[in-house]
Amino acid sequence: MKRFPFFRADFTASLVVFLVAVPLCVGVAVASGVPAELGLVTGVVGGLLTGLLPGSSLQVSGPAAGLTVLVFEAVKEYGLGTLGALVLAAGVLQLAMGALKLGRWFRAISVAVVQGMLAGIGLVLIAGQLYALTDAKAPGSGLANIGGLPDLVTSTVRSGSALAALAVGAGTIAVLVLWPRWRRAARVLPAPLAAVALATTAVWALDMPVARVEVSGLLDAIQPPGLDDLGRLGSIGVIGTVLAFALIASAESLFSAAAVDRLHDGPRTDYDKELMAQGAGNAVCGVLGALPMTAVIVRSAANVQAGAKTKASRVLHGFWLLVFAAAFPAALGVVPVAALAGVLVHAGCKLIPLRDLRPLWREHRGEAVVLLVTAIAIVTVSMFEGVLIGLLMAVAKTAWETSHIHLDIQIPEDTAEPVQVRAIGNATFLRLPKLLDQLETLPADRDVELDLSGLRHLDHACGAALTNWAEQHRRSTREVELVS
Repeated sequence: MKRFPFFRADFTASLVVFLVAVPLCVGVAVASGVPAELGLVTGVVGGLLTGLLPGSSLQVSGPAAGLTVLVFEAVKEYGLGTLGALVLAAGVLQLAMGALKLGRWFRAISVAVVQGMLAGIGLVLIAGQLYALTDAKAPGSGLANIGGLPDLVTSTVRSGSALAALAVGAGTIAVLVLWPRWRRAARVLPAPLAAVALATTAVWALDMPVARVEVSGLLDAIQPPGLDDLGRLGSIGVIGTVLAFALIASAESLFSAAAVDRLHDGPRTDYDKELMAQGAGNAVCGVLGALPMTAVIVRSAANVQAGAKTKASRVLHGFWLLVFAAAFPAALGVVPVAALAGVLVHAGCKLIPLRDLRPLWREHRGEAVVLLVTAIAIVTVSMFEGVLIGLLMAVAKTAWETSHIHLDIQIPEDTAEPVQVRAIGNATFLRLPKLLDQLETLPADRDVELDLSGLRHLDHACGAALTNWAEQHRRSTREVELVS
C-alpha cells in the first residue's frame, strides 16, 4: 500500500460516488427520452475515460440534469439514432476548443448568464417531470408543459393509479429533503439512492399500480450513429443543437471545476486539458450512441466530501457502474418511474438560485435582470436561443455600465471668455442622447471650448455627433474649439 497511499480513501469515495450516480444516471436517461442503460453508459465513459485524463483531479463526469431538456428536444426532433452523431460532433468541437486554448475563456462568461441558464433548465425540468410524477405524458415544450399543469391536476385527482404514482414521487422528494438531516444514515447511504430504494421497496411491498423503468439490455441500448445520422450534421438546425451541446456542456463542466477547486486543497484544474477530457468523453459517448456528459457538481462534491484524494476514485466509480450495468440490468426494471421523477424534480429545484436572487437584486440589479431574462427566455423559446439572449443581455449591460461619461462645465462670468467643457470617461453611442442633451443646455450666445482629452474611448457615433453639434453651434455665429 506504500505505492498507493490514498487507495483506501479513494476506494471508499468511489463507492459513495457510485451509489449517488446510479439513480441520477438512470433518472436523467429516462427524463431525456432514451433507454435507461444509456445513462449508465455515459457514466461509465465519464469514469473510465474522462476520469483517467488530465484536467481536474476530483470532479466526476456523467449525464447531467442540465442537458436533459436539450437532449429530449433533440431526440424528439431528430430521433434517437441521430443523438450519437450530435454528441460525437459536440465532443470533437470541445476537443478543438481545448486544443485552441479556449477553456480559460469560459471563465469570462457572466455568472448571471450561467445561473439563469441553470434556473431555466431547472424550471423546464420540473415542469416536465411533474407529469412523470403521475405516470402521465408531458405535452412537449416548456411552455406547453407549464400550460398543461391545470389539466394534469384535474386528471390526477380523477385517477387512482395517478394518485399512487404521485404518492411515490412525493415520498421520494420528502426522503431527499429529510435524509441528509439524519447525518449518521447519510454517511452510509447517499440520499438519492436511499430515496429510490425506499420508493422501490414500497411499490413492491404494496403492489402499487405504477409504471416501472423499461429495460432493454445494455448491448441492445447501445446504437452507434449510422452514415445517414452523420449526414444530418450539415443542416442548420442540427448545427445549432451541436453548438448548444458543446457550449452548455463546456460551461457547466468548467464552472463545476471552479466550484470543486474551492472544496479541496489539491491540484487546481487545468481548464484547457479539462475541456479536452470532456470532449474525448463526449466523442466516445457519441460513438456509442449514449447521452452527452458534463462534469456534475453533485457527484463531484460527494467525491470530495467522501475523502477522495486522487483521480482513482472517479475511475473506480466508472468501473462499479460498468459492473452494475453488465451484471444487474434487470434491477432497473423494478424502479418506479415516479421515483426517478422525484429525484429530478429535487435536482431541478436545486438548479434555481432562489437564495441568491434577493441579495443579487439588492446589490447588482442588472445582474439579476440578466439572470431572470435568461431563465425566462429558455422556458419560453428554447435552450440555445435563451443562452444567446442571456449573453447578449450581459454584453449590453456591461457596455452600458462601462460607457459612463461626465461633462465638467465651467461658465466664466466674463462673456468674452469661452465656456469650458471637459468630457471625462467613455463616449459611446449608448450615452449619446444624454451627452447631446447636456451640450444643448449650453448658452447659445457664447463660444465653447470642448476638451475631449479626458476621454478614454470615443467611438465613431459619438465623434460624428460631436462634430455635427460643433458645426450647428458655429452656424449660430459662435465659435467651437475641439481639443482632443
